[in-house]
This record gives sequence, structure tokens and C-alpha cells, in this order.
Amino acid sequence: MKNNPYIYIAIMSAVTLAIRILPLTLIRKQIKNRFIRSFLYYVPYITLSVMTFPAIIHTTKSPWVGSAALVLGIIGAWFKAGLFPVAILCCITVFILEFFI
Repeated sequence: MKNNPYIYIAIMSAVTLAIRILPLTLIRKQIKNRFIRSFLYYVPYITLSVMTFPAIIHTTKSPWVGSAALVLGIIGAWFKAGLFPVAILCCITVFILEFFI
């Protein structure tokens, strides 16, 4: 009973549904507060960043290789490269650096 996976799945489902249903039921009119609108606009980007950046650093053999790929990816994105070229640049960087390290 202590480690019953069905209890964990039920709690996870309840939390997920609450996060999706409560805003729909509690907020009926348009949000006009600039701070809250700005906060809600950036939440998906922040969440993606929090999940992605540690994975970039820790999935390679060395954290330095992941960091180098991250820096080169940021530089590529800064110069308006698309998602696919930036991903290719990062993959090639990791491949080359892990080959020599």
C-alpha cells in the first residue's frame, strides 16, 4: 500500500487536471493586469529553459562539452540562424569535442 503506483498516478492526474481546470473556472474575464499578462506569456519559455539547460550540460561526457555547445547554440541563435541549423551546430560541436576529449 505504501508504494502503490495507482495512488501516485491518481495524485498526478488530480494535480494536472487542477492546473488546467481551475483557471478556466475561476477566471471568467480577460486579464488586464500587464504584470500578470507578461508573466503568463513567459511561463512556457521559462519552463522549457529550466528543463532543457541542465540536460544540455549533463548529457555529454563532460559538462564543458555541453557548455561549449550551449554557447555556440546561443551565438548561432543570436545571428538569426533557424532552429535546425542551431541544432546541427550544437550536435556537430558535441561530436567533435567528445571525439577529441
